Amino acid sequence: MKTILSEQQLALVVKRLSHQIHEDHLHLKDTVIIGIQPRGIALSKRIVNELKLLVDPASIQYGILDITFYRDDVRKELHVANKTDIPFSIENKNVVIIDDVLYTGRTIRAALDALLDFGRPAKVELCVLIDRRFRREYPIQGDYVGQHIDTIVSQKVKVCWKEKDERECVELI
Repeated sequence: MKTILSEQQLALVVKRLSHQIHEDHLHLKDTVIIGIQPRGIALSKRIVNELKLLVDPASIQYGILDITFYRDDVRKELHVANKTDIPFSIENKNVVIIDDVLYTGRTIRAALDALLDFGRPAKVELCVLIDRRFRREYPIQGDYVGQHIDTIVSQKVKVCWKEKDERECVELI
């Protein structure tokens, strides 16, 4: 096991990603932030909290998206759905979807399918904490990336959050 990001480094990366989103969407006008269930929620909440320090908190539209039934492997095993909560229209909005790790691109493909049930966005951008780069199955790349890492198939990236894991770090297992 190797630590990719310590707790301090992870906090800095979250702050940087938040500032990059703010730079591209200055007042968050016509921009919505959507975290992907389940592992993108902790990251998206932290980014939203950082954005609240940079813009009027009332201007932030934040939702969470469950992609369970949009996955291409849903028929192979029984899945329990998480919660989707998008209390606003994404029609003609800039959507920033947030997830923890980008690997094959299948989760993001499912998220794009699920998003279309809520309207047709003007633009969709992707923010990820870790981009594993290799073994992509879809032509998907992050617009905002915390860190690019190279891994082999047998390795796993584990993102630990205090709420769930009682510590904060990113590890390569």
